[in-house]
Amino acid sequence: MSFLRRLFDRKDSAPPAEDDPDVSDAAPAPADLDDAERAHELEVLRGEQDRLSELQQRQLRYADHAWEPPAQGSERRADDEAGSSGD
Repeated sequence: MSFLRRLFDRKDSAPPAEDDPDVSDAAPAPADLDDAERAHELEVLRGEQDRLSELQQRQLRYADHAWEPPAQGSERRADDEAGSSGD
């Protein structure tokens, strides 16, 4: 139950009792959790970088600059009937 109180940080809940077995004395502070989460994310990103080949890394790096040819034609196709396009 104390886990849920800490998780949702409810202000209206009573503080845990001193003799509550669910409460650990070494509960990490929120800043420590943020640092630990950032460290874990960095570790995951480094592992992903090691896993990808150089070519794949380059493709991902320049994916925003990829060229696409302009769209040609319209929604109407050759086998459509002349008046079925909603005109």
